Amino acid sequence: MTPRFSSDRKHGLFVSVDGPGGAGKTTIVRHLAQMLVAHGAHVHVTAEPSTKTIGQLAYELTPTVTGHALACLYAADRYHHVETEIRPLLRAGNIVISDRYLASGQVVQRFDGVDPVFLWQLNEEVERPDLTVILEADPNVITERLSERGPHNRFQLAPDSSHAEVKFYREATDTLIEAGFDVMRVDCSSRPPEQSAALIRNRLTALLAPNEVLS
Repeated sequence: MTPRFSSDRKHGLFVSVDGPGGAGKTTIVRHLAQMLVAHGAHVHVTAEPSTKTIGQLAYELTPTVTGHALACLYAADRYHHVETEIRPLLRAGNIVISDRYLASGQVVQRFDGVDPVFLWQLNEEVERPDLTVILEADPNVITERLSERGPHNRFQLAPDSSHAEVKFYREATDTLIEAGFDVMRVDCSSRPPEQSAALIRNRLTALLAPNEVLS
């Protein structure tokens, strides 16, 4: 029997979900949020770039601005996102799920040739998630999914972009683990999104203190 989450948590839980385009992030996040709500959690789903002014500017400029300038703009949105949305919700006891976060900040500008060391230093003081979920998938599966749905940004137009993005995420994952992040890898090559969400839900349940879970 899946435990129910207490409705009077004094501290929230921050979860980020990252992975290459076509891995199914948004669908998995939706399933995860529904599962948590069904078991008594107060859940807030957010995403990056954020809906704040800086995030919208970053989204609008992605097709034309490149490299270090775009990396700094995304990092500025991330810090502002944490300050104005994520932290207040965590203080109120919510489980906050972000569709893209720090791991994406270590990957996307790699396509523009930005040094990963620079990207890490730019982002190293942002709020650390309680759980960093990295969705993984075979790059050939990713390529097939992207060809079916079409690219969502200029980075996915690059030749062999799926193979490069999978490689960049593996390197970013290693960096996060070395920095002490709690990282959960989930292979989404053939697993249905609701099963991937259930795995993450189970991991979150294990993270909660016993006195914060009701059976």
